Amino acid sequence: MSAPKPIFDAVVRIDKLPSAGRSIAVDADAATRAEIAAAMNILSVERFEASLTIAPLRGGLRAQGHLKAVVSQASVVSFEPVSEVISEDIDRGFLPAPRDHQAPAPGSEVFVDLEDEDFPDHIDGPEVDLSAMLLETLALALDPYPKRPGETLDTLGVALDPPEEGPFAKLARLAKEGNDKD
Repeated sequence: MSAPKPIFDAVVRIDKLPSAGRSIAVDADAATRAEIAAAMNILSVERFEASLTIAPLRGGLRAQGHLKAVVSQASVVSFEPVSEVISEDIDRGFLPAPRDHQAPAPGSEVFVDLEDEDFPDHIDGPEVDLSAMLLETLALALDPYPKRPGETLDTLGVALDPPEEGPFAKLARLAKEGNDKD
């Protein structure tokens, strides 16, 4: 089974990476931005740019740089488009998975350093697909509940049932009517 084809090309071969590192620039065209929007399940991506510096790191690599994007999502209140500017710094490490490492035995202790900011991603093979990392960065930066400034259900004229008119109040009235007939 092969991995899905990346939306844009940002694959780096570790074995061909110069010791001084290299730079990668991504400036997505309209078709690529439409694919990114479909993958993110958002209305549109008006801008998607990234600049990365890739340097060797202990048999793997370190990617540092910046992602800039302008996206439109549907408002959770009115479903109207809401534009959002994304500007995220990137600093990720990719290290080869230990070859002789076995899964810990059940019940054994595993040390996890909670003070560590970010664990490196493990890679298996000579390539790292940085497009997946860039899309993940975008997905994590998106507002999960986009809405326009000052937008609420009240501004749309949607009146919520007062508490005494809610479903539990209606059930209570039905129960009371049933008890009155007894």
